[in-house]
Amino acid sequence: MKTACITGASTGIGRQYAYTLAEKGYNLIIVSRSQDKLDAIADDLQVRYGVKVLVIATDLSERNAPENVYQRIKNEGLQIDLLVNNAGSGNTGKLLESSLEKNHQQVMLNVNAVVKLTHLVLEEMVERQEGDIINVASMASFQPIPYMSIYAATKSFVLSFSEGLHEEYKDDGIRILAVCPGNTETNFFDHAPDSIKVGKMRTAHQVVETSLRALHRNKSSVIDGRSNVMTALLPRLLSRSIVARVSAQLMKKSMKNG
Repeated sequence: MKTACITGASTGIGRQYAYTLAEKGYNLIIVSRSQDKLDAIADDLQVRYGVKVLVIATDLSERNAPENVYQRIKNEGLQIDLLVNNAGSGNTGKLLESSLEKNHQQVMLNVNAVVKLTHLVLEEMVERQEGDIINVASMASFQPIPYMSIYAATKSFVLSFSEGLHEEYKDDGIRILAVCPGNTETNFFDHAPDSIKVGKMRTAHQVVETSLRALHRNKSSVIDGRSNVMTALLPRLLSRSIVARVSAQLMKKSMKNG
């Protein structure tokens, strides 16, 4: 049986990846901060699908957390066939309204953890000439979003990083995909500003299925939902300054109403 490692697996899209992949026969390594939530998910998956589940409760925003996670996996004698970098966070407001530490933690989680885990796992995949990586980006990847500047910038990084790696390693038997969800029924969007809730609400299950189909076709990136495809194209028709200005106005309005 193959093994999938999923970060941010305690809720939302990450949790759905765990259930979908377990149903498909994958053994799992699930990573998140919440020990209790992960334990409950692991128990349920083992009963439902008879798969093996390794729980690793840690904060991936900490500097050496990705290395520690990888070492724990190696100590267990496990091989990762599919890595899903899903863990991420986003703050709302002007940059200086959040502490330097909180802003730094967001970058460490959204960028540092993705790069480190990808690097560590990719080395083994290249040796085997086989492996899959899914990085969860966002519709925010396609334009600047004032008042969520770090989040949009980090998700833009994830998209560009994934598309670049796809080209670098496509001849080594490695499939690397960035999936860009839009408005999704998750805890993140429950607390997100209305201005980024664009398009039809999608389910986490739909996002996961979209990504797995795209991975099977060896695509470098995929946008979940037809309406979101059109939304992603619109900023390319306007100047970046206009896109930023309009986005700022929408964010201000939604924060005021929220």
